[in-house]
Amino acid sequence: MKRSRFGEEQIIGMLRENDAGATVADLCRRHGMSSATFYAWKAKYGGMDVSDARRLKALEDENAKLKRLYADAMLDNAGLKDLLFKKVVAPAARREAVTHLMASLEVSERRACAMIDADRSSVRYRSRRPDDHGLRARLRELADQRRRFGYRRLHVLLRQEGYAMNRKKTQRLYREEGLTVRRRKSRRRIAVARTPIPLATGPNSRWSVDFVHDQLAHGRRFRVLNVIDDVTKECLAAIPDTSISGKRVVREVRAIIDRRGRPGAIVSDNGTEFTSLAVLTFTQELKLDWRHIAPGKPTQNAFAESFHGRMRDECLNEHMFFSLSHARAVIAAWRTDFNTARPHSSLGYMTPAAYAASLKPQSPSALHSTMGSAPMAIAHTAQTRKSQPMIPVAGG
Repeated sequence: MKRSRFGEEQIIGMLRENDAGATVADLCRRHGMSSATFYAWKAKYGGMDVSDARRLKALEDENAKLKRLYADAMLDNAGLKDLLFKKVVAPAARREAVTHLMASLEVSERRACAMIDADRSSVRYRSRRPDDHGLRARLRELADQRRRFGYRRLHVLLRQEGYAMNRKKTQRLYREEGLTVRRRKSRRRIAVARTPIPLATGPNSRWSVDFVHDQLAHGRRFRVLNVIDDVTKECLAAIPDTSISGKRVVREVRAIIDRRGRPGAIVSDNGTEFTSLAVLTFTQELKLDWRHIAPGKPTQNAFAESFHGRMRDECLNEHMFFSLSHARAVIAAWRTDFNTARPHSSLGYMTPAAYAASLKPQSPSALHSTMGSAPMAIAHTAQTRKSQPMIPVAGG
């Protein structure tokens, strides 16, 4: 708005001269203005003194200031509505938000930063970090091949291939590429105390035996007999079949013993296959220390349960088996990969085969001298409470 050449005091003085008898034409000619301007002043300032004019000027200035503040608030409100469904927390998100506000509202960078309370130096920052295109591509390839691997195991595989970086960088790239594995949640169970189990001291000192179940594409169910070395984490056997009896368990365990030697102890649950007469006869024949966990407490066979979780997550849930022969081929290939290529976190991210090769094998005599007739337990035996009295059984 163009500023007037005359102040309020001068305008009110002209109006008083007109009231005193001076004509409008003389006043306009003397002060260099038009008659329309004079009558506009008269309509605005007629009957006012200098103090009233100053008060009116202050009110007009304040009104204009309030209008500017209201317009700014409405502009800020419009800009924030555009960002209502966007999460503006990270520096990159703030930079995108500032660029969006500058383009949509046609405001300056300073104004856009003030709207979202962003630091201008952070908005102007340009990253000098390399994009690591080749590393990202290789990470995506490994994650596609090992779809249930987390960033720690992928980091070990990348380091084995010659990529020099720390774990935090692998974690950052893993997160930026959106490769996070959704963990399958299981029902929580009450933790129970362990029963006395022989202490694993070296290779072949203790094996865990258990079954895992699955089904073929046409619905027929099958089970897999798994035998695991609790120290080296090797899968000694993974035998899928539709029916595995106690005699089949004995035959498979005997084949492993012929290949690796007799174990110090074998841990299993109380399934009918493991408590059968064939298993009992077999253990007495070879004088094996076959231990059964407490009924209904699978956590006492934790090594087998952990292995089953990995097997189901990385193999059984990842494939659809069309026949039993197909299942045997896939499970055999996965077992070989598990033993020779998959890094194991509890082994310092070594493979089970590499870890077993680094250990000195123990002889059967050393195993039995360590285990003894009464194997060392990792927990004391808890006293059990008798909920029912003993009932005598008649002989005969």
